[in-house]
Amino acid sequence: MKNIKIEIKWALIFSLVSLLWMFLERLLGLHGEHIDKHSTYSMLFAIPAISIFVLALLDKRRNHYHGVMSYKQGFISGLIITLIVAILSPLTQYITSEYISPDYFANIIEYSVESGKMERAAAEEYFTYNSYALQAIMGAVIMGVITSAVVAIFTRRKDRGEQNPLAA
Repeated sequence: MKNIKIEIKWALIFSLVSLLWMFLERLLGLHGEHIDKHSTYSMLFAIPAISIFVLALLDKRRNHYHGVMSYKQGFISGLIITLIVAILSPLTQYITSEYISPDYFANIIEYSVESGKMERAAAEEYFTYNSYALQAIMGAVIMGVITSAVVAIFTRRKDRGEQNPLAA
């Protein structure tokens, strides 16, 4: 457990930031009057999400690996964070749908039907807690693996003495 203390910390931070993001979306009307813009602005969450992974892997490199971390070590650390975030995602989705934005599903169903994007029955089946909880788990895993793979490239660091074998 001590070996993944940093990953647990950053997964909890990630989950908290995602809840704060949902609260911000609701305050900005993206779960109500501006629901037509929701999908566009939701993509901006990639900025804090990627930033959290960068900070997490830098923290792991600095405080667990003493400034030296291989790509593999960084990638594995990112995968552990991803797994924890995926496990927590049904809970964060529940908090979002029950407390932060309890009218979201009704609003998105109405918008989808009124805009002609979906038939009512299909919208009512798709826009549910169970559907969103499953999407949250899958999204966390897919995006977490990709983010971990990319961020690990930029956060790896070799031992200073090994960086340039030609340097004297």
